[in-house]
Parts: sequence; structure tokens; C-alpha cells
Amino acid sequence: MHGSEGGGCSCAACGPHHEEEEGHGRHEVALIAGAAVLLAAGLVVDSATPYGEGALLLFVLSALVVGYDLLKSALRSLLRLRFTMEVLIGIAAAGAFLIGHPAEGATVLVLFAAAELLEARATERARRSVADLFSLAPVNALVHRDGRWTTVEVHEVGVGEHVLVRQGDQIPLDGVVVSGASAVDQAALTGESVPAAKEIGDEVFAGTQNLEGSLEVEVTRPDTESTLARVAAYVEEAQQRRSRTERFIETFARVYTPVVIAGALAVTALLPLVFGVPFADSVYRALSLLVIACPCALALSTPVSMVSGITAAARQGILIKGSDYLETVGRARVVVFDKTGTLTTGRLQVTEVKGSGNAGEREILQIAASLETGSGHPIAAAVMAKAREAGVEAGPVEGFSAVPGSGVRGTLGGRACALGNGRLFPDVESAWEEEKGRLEAAGQTVVLVSDGGRVIGLIGLMDTIREDAAATVAGLRARGIRTVMLTGDNERVAAAVAGRLGIDEYRAGLLPAEKVQAVEDLTGRFGEVVMVGDGVNDAPALARAGVGIAMGAIGSDIAIETADVVLMHDRVAGIETLINLSRKTMRVVRQNVAVSIAVKTGIAVLAVPGLVTLWMAVAIGDMGLSFAVIANALRIPWGRKRFHPTPAETAENQTKPLAVHHDNTL
Repeated sequence: MHGSEGGGCSCAACGPHHEEEEGHGRHEVALIAGAAVLLAAGLVVDSATPYGEGALLLFVLSALVVGYDLLKSALRSLLRLRFTMEVLIGIAAAGAFLIGHPAEGATVLVLFAAAELLEARATERARRSVADLFSLAPVNALVHRDGRWTTVEVHEVGVGEHVLVRQGDQIPLDGVVVSGASAVDQAALTGESVPAAKEIGDEVFAGTQNLEGSLEVEVTRPDTESTLARVAAYVEEAQQRRSRTERFIETFARVYTPVVIAGALAVTALLPLVFGVPFADSVYRALSLLVIACPCALALSTPVSMVSGITAAARQGILIKGSDYLETVGRARVVVFDKTGTLTTGRLQVTEVKGSGNAGEREILQIAASLETGSGHPIAAAVMAKAREAGVEAGPVEGFSAVPGSGVRGTLGGRACALGNGRLFPDVESAWEEEKGRLEAAGQTVVLVSDGGRVIGLIGLMDTIREDAAATVAGLRARGIRTVMLTGDNERVAAAVAGRLGIDEYRAGLLPAEKVQAVEDLTGRFGEVVMVGDGVNDAPALARAGVGIAMGAIGSDIAIETADVVLMHDRVAGIETLINLSRKTMRVVRQNVAVSIAVKTGIAVLAVPGLVTLWMAVAIGDMGLSFAVIANALRIPWGRKRFHPTPAETAENQTKPLAVHHDNTL
């Protein structure tokens, strides 16, 4: 079959030289089938006829059909004193022929060839499952050129061109909707089972499916740089990276194999001298030990499990950039959350408008909306949205001026008006001060509105807590994981958010550099720390944590490029899913390692007194064990579901608006 001159295991999943799809095709199947027929014929001739020489010839032919490449590679490696898998199997097979067990020598080679082929296909299945999913992206696109729609290959479509995506079609390239409206299934990227509504101005992504009306999309990235392509590239790269456990097992296998070889030599020498075992029998038992020395199952125990875990995560919209991160997440004792945009939506909304006896809600909104016209501040956006909802139109403002950190001023209908925080109104009446204090005590952001130099009302604004945030925090605490919230907001707001969510610890009023220091402090106290943020503003803290996780990054190039783990969706529940998946993956790794060592040790013990034959050593200690390890790894994704909407029955505190503080500069 396929030989290697490198050290260590040479099974299909133990090195890149065995990741060749064509090397395990029909030609190999035909060779193995032919060798098996020759072996069976040899067994029949040997047992049912007196023609022993004919049987020997059939055994030799069977061995050469499947073992020629292996034996040639084994000889090259042996001359270089490299004890590869081919060397172990080659010595065992050749030794069996030399001591008068040709049937078992041929059986060893046929079984090993079959095991190698089946392992390669099973392992390739794990490695390619994400690629198979992404290959659903269309190869052609309907492009508008020369006044008509023309079908071309996606790699020929340039940035800025318009493509048409009809109902039921998959979107060929990343872009922005310029015409039409529809619902798009983005499960391939985000794991979300609920389609996303798309209209003019919304981003769409290659590989997602248009479910309803037609969309005209302006392409924003070439096919090689699409979100789908980059995710696929990262998953492929992650499958090649080795975790700490993988590196340890690899080192252990390098030590383990020479030790077993030394044991086989000791068995050959000592059994005849100490126990009077015939030399041929001692050699046979030593050959069985050599076959058992194959580190395939042990070497497979970790990487196949890691690949399976990374694949399972990718199918749920969780991009893990290396198996080391998958392993670290499961060990973390602390999960640190940024607040705004992570635990909360980061979108302010007006929840209360209060005026004096002479000024009603509409008048307060009219002044506020007029002063906020054209501003991009989050408070301005919330005020304008509330005014539109109430049917209030903004009026023209003269003499507009902004007071940094305080608010805005202007003349409206000949009257001096202003909107801002307490710094803009140092002499506010006690009644308004009390009302303002009441709302702020509940964590609300409050802006005052004045007309003619006198405060006539106030507006309260709130952020909303994410629907799944409270349940996620509770789930983490149930798993023994401490939760910490870092925020630049004030102490009062931080306390309100932490109390509502059940956060164990919070730190308020932090600048970006102070968030980094907080992560370092937590790392010193608890060890591994996972930091969850938006991937942009929290980049320094994410980089300092053991694992930095960016959420809601489906359209964010920076987040995808910089974070260790990326949640393509915006559901914080993905953190709990990720930790569960990490822990399950590491449980499977430990199971595989323990079973591999236990089975090989047991068979080795039985081989010394001659209770294990060569074919049993291959069928159980190598082929059977490798299959068991792969099968155990492939079950990791079982039971995992894509994210679904939070039920309406979710706890009330997950859906209520929650007050948060923002800088009141308008």
C-alpha cells in the first residue's frame, strides 16, 4: 500500500502524507480484494490438498500484491534506523514467512492494508464534513452584463457587479442587497435555524439560501475572499494545528514504540533461555508484540477527536481556529464577558418621556428630535426612532452647537433649547433632580430637555439584555465556571446588569487598557480565562485571554481575523455550547487514549505466553482498535442541534429592557 519514510505511525490519519484521496481509491480496493482471494485460495490449497508448495506460492503472491510498497518503504526506513509502522509490520510479516507461518504473514499484510484503507476513508470523512457542507455554494452566478442577465462562473464575477438570486437559489457571493426583499437561510454559516430577513442595504453571504423573493445583490468580495471561503480556510487550518494533548500523545508514541521493540527483542532472547520455549515460538510471540507496537490507534485517539469537535462547532456557526483553543475552553474556570453588545444588545431605546404640567410627551420629543437631527450618536438614534414611532416631526434648528460630554444646544422657533445630561444643567430644579436620580438609580440613561432656559422634561433610555444571556450565565455557573463582567459603564449600571443576570463579579468604569489588566488579574487568580466580546473594541483584552471569543461576527472581517474563536451568530448561548462541546471532545480523547493503552497492554501481556496470534494482533490490537477510536470520535457531534429562537416562556428578566449607561455627549 502506501509507505512512509518518516518516523512514527503511518496510518491514514497520523500524518499529512496519508491525506491523499486518490491514494485510497478503486486501485487499492482491487489490490486488497485480489490479495484476499489469493490468501483464501492458499488456505484452501494448504488445508485440502497435499500441494504445500502451491499454497506457499499463493501466500507469497498475496503478500506481494498488497505489501510490495510497504516492504520497500520498510526496508528504506530500516536502513536509516527509523522505526516506522511499515518497519514493524514488514518485520512481522517477513518473520512469519521465515519461521514457517506464511499464511499468517500474508494475513498480516492483507489485514493491515484493509485497515489502512478503511481508516483513511473514515478519517477523511471527519476532515471533509465541513468542506462537503461548504461545497454546496454554487459555482455559477447570474450576472447583469451588457443590459442582460448572463450566467458565468463565480470566480469571473468582479466586485461591484450585480448578481440575481432567485427564490430557492443559493447566494453565490458576499454582497449587499440593492433590490428586493426575502428571507435567507444562513444556517451554513451561523447554525441558526430561523431564516434572516433581508432587504435593501442588508448584507448577504455566499453559500446561504434565498428562500422567498428574488434579490439583486451588489458583490462586495470576490469568491476567494468571501466569508464562506475564509471560514472554510480557517477550519481546514484548525484541523492541522495540534493541541497540547496531541503533542503529548505524539511524544509518548515516539517513546512507546521503541520500548515495545526492545520488549520484543527481550522476548526472543529470554523465552528460550529462561523458560525453554522453542526459538521459533519465541520469535513468533515477539512478532506479535511488534504488530501490537503499532501506535496508530494511540496517535489517532486525539487528532480525529479534535477534528470531529471542530467540525461539529463549525456546523453550528462556531469557528474554532485551532484544536488548542478547543481544548483550552474546556479547562477554563472563568468566562469574562464584555457588557454592551455581548450581554446586552447595545441598542438604546426610549422607554420613558416625562414632561412638566405645561409640556407634554409630544412637545418633549419634538424638541429632542429637532436637536438630534443628523446626529449619529446612539442616544440620538433612539430619540429619532421614538419620535417617528409617535408621529412627531423634527423642526428646523438655528445656532446649533454641541457641548462635548454634556449635550447639544440650539434655537427652535426663536426659543433657546437644549438637550443633555446633568453637566449641561447644573442648576436644575430639585423635582427634576429627584426624578433623574430615581431613573439613574435603576440604571437608566437620562437626558434633560430645556426650553427657554428652563428644564421642562426628561427622557429615559435603556439597552435590552440579550434573550439568552441569563440562561447562559446560569448554565455556566452550574458547570462550576465563574462569570465576570467588564464594562466602561458606571458602577450603578454595572451592578444592575450583574444583579439581573446573576454575574459572580463585575468591574465598572474600565478603559480598554484596564480591561486587559483585569483579564491578567483573573488569569493569575484562576488560571485559564475565556474572554467574550465584540471582537473589535475589546481586541486587546481578547488577545490577552487564554481564548478570545468574538460573537456576532458574520459580517465583521476584523473579528474573524483576530479572535481565537468566532461565533458567527449573535447568540451568547454559543458560549455554553462551545464549552459543552470542548468538554465532550476531551472526554472522548481521554477515553480513546485509555482504551488504546489498556487494549494494547492487555494483548501484549497475552502475546508473551503465546495466547495471541499474529492475525489477532492485527485484527484486534491494530485494525479493530483503530476503528473503535475513530467511531468514538465521530459520535462527538451527535445530539448537537442548531440554535433556535428563545421560547416566549423564557424568564421575564431575559426579555425586559435593562437600563445601561452611555456617555451622554449628543
